Amino acid sequence: MNILIMGAPGTGKGTMSALIKEHYDVVHVSTGDMLRQAVAEKTEVGLKAQEYMNKGALVPDEVIHDIILERLAKDDIKKGFLFDGYPRTLEQAIDLDKILESLNMKIDHIIDLKVDDEILKDRITGRRTCKDCKEIYHIKNKPSKVEGVCDVCGGELIQRKDDTLEALSTRLEAYYASTKPVIEYYEKTGLVKTIDASKKAEEVFEDIKSVLG
Repeated sequence: MNILIMGAPGTGKGTMSALIKEHYDVVHVSTGDMLRQAVAEKTEVGLKAQEYMNKGALVPDEVIHDIILERLAKDDIKKGFLFDGYPRTLEQAIDLDKILESLNMKIDHIIDLKVDDEILKDRITGRRTCKDCKEIYHIKNKPSKVEGVCDVCGGELIQRKDDTLEALSTRLEAYYASTKPVIEYYEKTGLVKTIDASKKAEEVFEDIKSVLG
């Protein structure tokens, strides 16, 4: 089973991806992880990507293309994959289709997580992340036992720089501008299923399971 999960910042892609991966035993693929792995393995394309990352520049689509092609050709992918937050643009969606076609693969399900922007603001600004183990909390919905201290490792809980209203507004604007054409592109395939992600995580996952079977 090959799945794409999409949604604006704060809709719970990471949480749902972890649940889907565990329940359906698929490989969770994120462009960030792929880039880090390719760099660590010092593959030819990984070294190319590192040049851009060292400069603080965005890795261009042609390099992302090569990294995805390299990753999807590995044996573990045969049991199924879950793409999280990719493709982000129409160009990337068209390119991914070409890559999959060249490997005789296809997408089976596309999950689009939807949450009202006002709820997203509350979710994002209340989010706290452990400085050390990266465990995620929320000051209202999932507070730590001791304020400012991680339950898992005792590390300091911080608010990330991009978890402010100003940063969220910028991220949402960019998301809607680049991703709306992607959703429209995939809607023509009949694969897109919109999920109300404003509910509790376990309820959202039940809705996802009803789609994936």
